[in-house]
Amino acid sequence: MATHFSTKDRILGAAEELFAQFGFSGTSLRQVTSRADVNIAAVNYHFGSKENLVNEVFRRRMDGMTADRLTALKRAVEESPGELEPVLAAFVEPALALAQDRQGGGAFVRVVARAYAEKNDSLRKFLSDHYGHVLREFAKAISVCVPSLSKEELYWRLDFLAGALTYAMADFGLIKRPPDVSEKAHRERAARELIRFAAAGFKS
Repeated sequence: MATHFSTKDRILGAAEELFAQFGFSGTSLRQVTSRADVNIAAVNYHFGSKENLVNEVFRRRMDGMTADRLTALKRAVEESPGELEPVLAAFVEPALALAQDRQGGGAFVRVVARAYAEKNDSLRKFLSDHYGHVLREFAKAISVCVPSLSKEELYWRLDFLAGALTYAMADFGLIKRPPDVSEKAHRERAARELIRFAAAGFKS
């Protein structure tokens, strides 16, 4: 069993790196097997198809982030009822933490950017089916904090927040981490600024 998990992880890691570099359509299973140093039978055994491999690359990262977000959201609603910033922090902070993960977090952020850029209907359906409930939970919590917003306005602004968060995760904006600031401190500053910005947008 340990060998199977090791092989599966190698395939997922190789696929993540290649998808980040070449995109989903630009990456072949042959490239994945070569990078992971496995044969095509191993890919078929663990994933069955390239589509499933793409999905599992996302699941590997997003299941943990989703659990962290929902745990933080539950805590925010219980401990700070009606306060918007703790709800936004529950959405923002786990994603930025994932982006800073040294075990492939940077590559996954580029994979997320690919998902935005490439038209991949099956992947979008997979993400909607498995993670759409997370946005709905946050929308529900935000609506309690900002009851004046219509559902349409709320979803527009939540969509803008998700886009800004993806940009911040990628860390290719104007603000670069100074040499004397740790990654953790830089991430915390980014989270504070984005939460403040988003809160103003939701309340306007």
